[in-house]
Amino acid sequence: MEAIKFKTLTQEKDIEYFLSRFEGYVGVKLPYDYAQRSTFVAGYKGDEMVGGYMLVTKPEFRSLMFVPDDVRESHEFFRNEAYDMMEINGVWMSASLKTASEQFSIWLKLILDAFKCRKQFVLLMANQRNINIRHVHAMTGAKDIYEGAPMLMSGDKSHSTIRVSYTTRWSLLLNVPRYWFEYKSRERRFHRRLKQRAYSRVASRAS
Repeated sequence: MEAIKFKTLTQEKDIEYFLSRFEGYVGVKLPYDYAQRSTFVAGYKGDEMVGGYMLVTKPEFRSLMFVPDDVRESHEFFRNEAYDMMEINGVWMSASLKTASEQFSIWLKLILDAFKCRKQFVLLMANQRNINIRHVHAMTGAKDIYEGAPMLMSGDKSHSTIRVSYTTRWSLLLNVPRYWFEYKSRERRFHRRLKQRAYSRVASRAS
């Protein structure tokens, strides 16, 4: 199995391709000015881009822009200094990543890169209806800031309902074993379903 190789994207054509893949993956187009303030890391199998993520280490953070003003005024999280925060966004993985180890390699690289940014708080945002991402966020020990309809500026597009949460750099790192066990569990369920389908096909032919 070919190992995934990672690189930080600097060429505009590569960044545009990354953004188009992310848009196709989640159905949200990220604005150009936001992309300019982000660091893009992509994973490759050969010449094919198969996944990646964005790291934003300075405000303004896109996730917090969607939080209503009344929540900003009342939630204790907003007493923290914005420069002690960072944001993870743009996470996507190609369907060509079939194994738990391949998928885990992207999460592990993301976690290590986020940890190296040395920011105390890590902001996370996702579609409220995406159960898989909600589960991954929960494994980081994330705490909710806001859940509901996003506060959108004119022209902005996002999910109809979002969940904004935060964790810490140490919580991200210390929960690495939980991520691995989760991916291995998914892989076992995947292979079990394949066996069940194969058995069903054989049984239907025999009957």
